[in-house]
Amino acid sequence: MQTGELDFTITRLGEGRFPSPMPGFRYVGDDQRVLHAVTLGEVKESIAQGIEPPSMELAGPREQLFFDPATLAAGIVTCGGICPGINDVIRAIVLSLHHHYGVRRILGFRYGFAGLVRPHGDAPPMELTPERVNRIHEMGGSILGSSRGPQPAAAMVDTLADLGVGILFAIGGDGTLRGAQTIGDEAARRGLPLAVVGIPKTIDNDVSFVQKTFGFETAVTEARRATYAANTEAEAAHNGIGLVKLMGRDSGFIAAHAVLADTHVNFCLVPEVRFTMPRLLDALTARIKSRGHAVVVVAEGAGQDLLAASAERDPSGNVRHADIGAFLRDEIRAHFTRSGIELTLKYINPSYTIRSQPAIAHDAAFCLMLGHNAVHAGVSGRTNLVVGFWNHQFTHVPISLAVSRRKCIDPQGLLWSSVLASTGQPRDLT
Repeated sequence: MQTGELDFTITRLGEGRFPSPMPGFRYVGDDQRVLHAVTLGEVKESIAQGIEPPSMELAGPREQLFFDPATLAAGIVTCGGICPGINDVIRAIVLSLHHHYGVRRILGFRYGFAGLVRPHGDAPPMELTPERVNRIHEMGGSILGSSRGPQPAAAMVDTLADLGVGILFAIGGDGTLRGAQTIGDEAARRGLPLAVVGIPKTIDNDVSFVQKTFGFETAVTEARRATYAANTEAEAAHNGIGLVKLMGRDSGFIAAHAVLADTHVNFCLVPEVRFTMPRLLDALTARIKSRGHAVVVVAEGAGQDLLAASAERDPSGNVRHADIGAFLRDEIRAHFTRSGIELTLKYINPSYTIRSQPAIAHDAAFCLMLGHNAVHAGVSGRTNLVVGFWNHQFTHVPISLAVSRRKCIDPQGLLWSSVLASTGQPRDLT
């Protein structure tokens, strides 16, 4: 997608009709925007093409609201895998709706979008109050539960209309955001004044046009514990290798940043950069012969071309990846056995431990700001948007752009060059 083709226009249900009940706050004007470009050269390129440099709406409280807070009801749903910070975001939304705007009816839909289709069965909506969410930020997971997979948009909108919900906050990754957009589109087709606001939840940090997603920093912090343990084990053994598998289906940001956080790692394998087993095993053997130990970090989606392709898909429609960690463990052991080299290999997979952690302090603060800005966007009547973070500012991004492509590591970019400089691994392992 070319820069000139980017359209950051945010859909609105209508103009503001009610004054904000937040006196004394710094309001954001609709003309305040954040440049998409991060370098002066990109700005000059747009100007040279005769177009205005693409920019995003700045998030924040508006002086005029579309909804009357006194009669407004809101809903929250969490979908996909769990991630540090979900409860922080739920809490921030509830507290902002209640204390900033005086909204008194807030419903938490249970177990993902399924709770919007079966709201009155064994998991009815949860009434969310400041008292109920008071301590949830101290826990991992989601008090609402979660699930994967699409549900009929018409049925979900029926439920929201029956319950009189005016804003739906959808916390989830690209599959959740696509589902949220179908709800917004169906509501628009019916002429219903329903605002749909997404809060991007992906531990892999792979949402486009979003600089950082919540839970990512916590994941890197916890991953560092695993790499530290792997190095301790490797150094304590003759010809020791510590192998750590981290999250990262299609993007290796957690693995890359964990490596930069722990300079003991010697090899980093990510989905964006191909490698072959002969080249990796040769480089690993050379490392063992010269230093006597090594640490290897692999993202779960790396090296899938080396494994038997799977036809299975998860409920979100993603192809189920084969286990690259177990594959590498077995291949490395077999190679050193064939080479007659004694080896001690410890394999660590901390993925579920990492996912279940409560958010660290910086992530928690980030979650609070995401939740607040999601509420500000919703009550102002904006819909089919994601609350993002770009150029260190909170922004509004159309869902359609956020899910248009997956954010990945650039093998020619600064991040990957920094990983190579830290690990010392060969640039080309093919």
